[in-house]
Amino acid sequence: MEIVNKQPTVKAPAETFTGDAWFDVIAKGEGPSRLRVNVVRFAPGARNAWHSHAVGQTLHVTEGRGLIQARGGQVTEIGPGDTVHTPPGEWHWHGADPDHFMSHLAMWEAPDDGPETRWGALVTDEEYHRR
Repeated sequence: MEIVNKQPTVKAPAETFTGDAWFDVIAKGEGPSRLRVNVVRFAPGARNAWHSHAVGQTLHVTEGRGLIQARGGQVTEIGPGDTVHTPPGEWHWHGADPDHFMSHLAMWEAPDDGPETRWGALVTDEEYHRR
């Protein structure tokens, strides 16, 4: 058994997030586990850039109101208790509603080789407000 003390909260980088967001690393498994789990907290209007995960990603909203969109899909509202799965390689973004904070658990696995996450362009205001 290993108990890992809570690490400091990290401010999300401006290169991959619009607005203010923070995350806490909960799990970063080392082989053979490849599990990654973060708590991510978004201020109103904050969102991450377009991105995809090599092995997919699951989000579970814990509080607030959020938005999510897969490339080519509709911007969809998400709220407490909602769970969203994006399959491997699907480009998407997620973040807080313009008027609410939003927190979620982000869960994914690292691939055997190559990057876990591929980052694209920041989500524009036009994309964010399209519903």
